[in-house]
Amino acid sequence: MEFSQLFSMLLHVDKSLGDMLDLYGPAVYALLFVIVFAETGLVVFPFLPGDTLLFIGGAFCASGAMNVWWLVVLLIVAAVTGNTVNYMIGKAIGNKAFTQNYRWLDRQALQKTHAFFEVHGGKTIVLARWLPVVRTFAPFVAGISQMSLTKFQFFNVSGAVLWVVALVAAGYFFGNIPLIRDHLNTIVLIGVAAAALPVLVATVWRLFKKNPPIKI
Repeated sequence: MEFSQLFSMLLHVDKSLGDMLDLYGPAVYALLFVIVFAETGLVVFPFLPGDTLLFIGGAFCASGAMNVWWLVVLLIVAAVTGNTVNYMIGKAIGNKAFTQNYRWLDRQALQKTHAFFEVHGGKTIVLARWLPVVRTFAPFVAGISQMSLTKFQFFNVSGAVLWVVALVAAGYFFGNIPLIRDHLNTIVLIGVAAAALPVLVATVWRLFKKNPPIKI
């Protein structure tokens, strides 16, 4: 199989995981590990389908095609180590990320995540797990901000366990219901919006308190 075909399958894992299992068997665990590690560990891959992957993986575990314990443990390790690598890269680059142009770095996404981090601090590492793109940049920004490794790992491990267990469990119990399976992308988008809305409201409220409207 050509690399472009494999990459396309990875991007559309909700439709291709069954084919991947047929083609690669147990090696699929390694592929899923790589996807989660890359999405959380490398800022050039914010588009990889982490949420969908966890949910669909749980659904295949329920059908007996995969082992749920192996999947959960591997993906927690992938999420923790990915974030740790991303944090270390951010710490090594430091504030140069804001003052120099890196072709591989989405400056707009970086600025948004940094603003988010300024409002929520360490909780960003946990909250960001549920927000695509922010999830990829949060550990990088934590490194740039020189958050201590001990504090970072507390939020990192907590967030990884909650994220993986919740989404794999959701897929395990609900992923094989036809209505949910056939409208997975819409459900994921609604879930992301539901997770992001309280955070967005809190951010806007804090900005409003800092900059109240001018009375005429």
